[in-house]
Amino acid sequence: MLEEKLKEAIVAELKRQAANNPQSLSIEDSDGLVVNGKIDLDDLTMVIAGAVAGGP
Repeated sequence: MLEEKLKEAIVAELKRQAANNPQSLSIEDSDGLVVNGKIDLDDLTMVIAGAVAGGP
């Protein structure tokens, strides 16, 4: 389902960004998703566009 792919892509990208820059972004994936910090919207947009287009 497209919604599930989008959720997975967004969470994976946010976790990648947090791992690459932990001093600027933290992710807490418990009973939902808690995001604290600066998100690179250009990278996140590319991931969402790729998921919608059927990319990896």
